[in-house]
Amino acid sequence: CVETHKEFNLSLAVKHQTITNGLKYSLATGNWGDQKKSMAAKAGVSQVLNRYTYASTLSHLRRCNTPLGREGKIAKPRQLHNTHWGMVCPAETPEGQACGLVKNLALMACISVGSYSAPVIEFLEEWGLESLEENAHSSTPCTKVFVNGVWMGVHRDPANLVKTI
Repeated sequence: CVETHKEFNLSLAVKHQTITNGLKYSLATGNWGDQKKSMAAKAGVSQVLNRYTYASTLSHLRRCNTPLGREGKIAKPRQLHNTHWGMVCPAETPEGQACGLVKNLALMACISVGSYSAPVIEFLEEWGLESLEENAHSSTPCTKVFVNGVWMGVHRDPANLVKTI
């Protein structure tokens, strides 16, 4: 087109049916990659959403799958790391070969997209967040407050804090 000084028309250059059929095949089978070269395709990338009950749907949406072979007897990938505390449920995992390789988010875990911690910490301090040093030997009941997985302090009225946020 450039050499012949003709106008480039994208709709004539790309066959939409080829892209549509490839996308439908990949979503239906879960195998992503070239259909003709099945060895190069990645299997299990997409799954059909489980809609048996509302609880099973939520559980399926909050599932994390470790891409390792189920046959292996390696224990480390199946164990929870200390940094998973409060984020991954230690009890909800399937039995059998997938035990520990399929993890679920904890019930109260919430994932947010890219935000800075500093404004959140300033807001929490304005609304009564007590530092760990101030509250080291306190006997009054307090709730731990974590920001991006880091224990920032404690709060005495968590219900009011959550309502304010």
